[in-house]
Amino acid sequence: MAMTADAPTVAPTTAAEPPTTPEAVATEQVAGQAAGPVAQQVPGPGRPPTTFGAPWIRSAGEVAWKLVGIVAAVAIVFYVVGLIQVVFVALFLALVFTTVLLPLGDFYDRVMPRGLAMAASLLTAVLAVGALVTYVVSSVVSRWEDLATEFATGLTDLAGLLTGIPMLAGIGGPDKWLEDGGAWLQSHAGDYAGTAAQSAGSIAEGATAVVLAIFCTVFFLTQGARMWRWALDFVPADRHDRWEAAAAAGWNSFAGFTRGMFFVALSDGILAGIFLSVVGVPLALPLSVVVFLGAFIPMIGPVAAIVISVLVALAAKGPVLALVVLIGMVVVAQLDANVLQPLITGKQVSLHPVVMALVVAAGSVLGGLLGAVVAVPLTAVAWAVFSTLRGTAPLQGKVPVQSKVPAQGKVPAQGKVPVQSTAAPHEAD
Repeated sequence: MAMTADAPTVAPTTAAEPPTTPEAVATEQVAGQAAGPVAQQVPGPGRPPTTFGAPWIRSAGEVAWKLVGIVAAVAIVFYVVGLIQVVFVALFLALVFTTVLLPLGDFYDRVMPRGLAMAASLLTAVLAVGALVTYVVSSVVSRWEDLATEFATGLTDLAGLLTGIPMLAGIGGPDKWLEDGGAWLQSHAGDYAGTAAQSAGSIAEGATAVVLAIFCTVFFLTQGARMWRWALDFVPADRHDRWEAAAAAGWNSFAGFTRGMFFVALSDGILAGIFLSVVGVPLALPLSVVVFLGAFIPMIGPVAAIVISVLVALAAKGPVLALVVLIGMVVVAQLDANVLQPLITGKQVSLHPVVMALVVAAGSVLGGLLGAVVAVPLTAVAWAVFSTLRGTAPLQGKVPVQSKVPAQGKVPAQGKVPVQSTAAPHEAD
C-alpha cells in the first residue's frame, strides 16, 4: 500500500490585512494599550507634531511679544505727539477748559439757550482770570516806588551780611554786583541772542496753542454731544453701549483730575497767603494769587511764585526775612507736591499716590515738562477706559444684556438657549 505525505504549509508573503470584525478590532486595541507608553509616543500619520517647550515657556513668550507690541505702539504715539506738539497741547488745554466751564455752562443753561450759556461761561472765565491778573498788577504798581527803594536797601543789607562771612568777603556790594552782571551779559550777548530768538519762537507756539485751544473749547461746549455721536458711528452698533460707558469713565476721570488740580492750587494759595501774612510780608494777598495761578503751571509756576515772594520779602524786610520766606515757601511747595497732589488729585483720578509719583517721574523722563504735565491725566483716562471695557465685556457664550432677544433668523451663540426661553411657560389659572 502506497504511503502518502501531507503537503507542507507555505507562509504567506503578503502583509496581513487589517482586522475587519468587531472582535478583531477590540483585540487590536487591547494589544495597543498593553504596548505601553513607548508605542504611544510614536506619532501616527495623521497626528500633529509635538509643540516645543513647556507650557510656561510658551506663555512667557506670548506675553513677551505682547509687551514688545505695546512698547512699539507707545513709542509711535510719543513720536507722533512730538511732531504735532502744538496741536496736542491745544487739544489738552481745550479739554481742561471744557471740564472747567461745562458745569458753569450747565448752570447758565437753566435761564438761557444752550449756545448763549456756553458763551457766557467762557466769558465768565476770561473775566475772572483777567480780574485776578489785574488785581496783582495794580497792587504791585501802586507800591512800585516804595518797593524799589526798599529793594535797594535790602540789597545793601544783604551785601553787608555776606561780606561778614570770611569766604565771601571779596564779593563787594550791590554796585559791584551790577557791574559784574553787566560785564557778564556783554560777554554772553551772542548766546543770549540765540536764546531770545528760541524763546520768541516758543512764545509764539504757546500763543498759537492757546488760541487754538480756545477755538476748540467753543465747539466742545456747544457741539460736544454732536461730535461724540459722529465719532461713535465708527464703532459697530452692538458695541455702542460699551464705548459709551468707557467714554463716560474716561471723561469723569479727566474731569476729576482737573477738579483736583483746582483744589490743590486753591490750597496752595491759601497756605501761602496765611504764611506770608503771619511773617509780615507786604502784598501777601496778591502774592497768594500769584501762587494760586502758578500752581496750574507744573515745575515752572511754583518756582516763579517762590522767587517773586522772596524778592518782595527782601525788598520790604531785608535778607533775614527773605531767608525765612524762602524756607517757608519751599515747605509749602513740598507739601503741595508730596501730600496734597497725591491725596486730592489721586483720589479724584482713582490712582494710588505711589503710582502717581512713578507716572510723573516717567513722564518727565520721556517727555520733559509736557510729559510731566500730561502723564497723570492720560494714565488715569487710559486705566478708566481699560477697566470699563474689561468689566463690561460680555462673557464668552453669554448673550449681552442689551441683546438678550436674538435677532430673527439668527441662532444663539454656541447653541445655547436664550435667557428668556429658559423659563417654563406659566399655566393658565
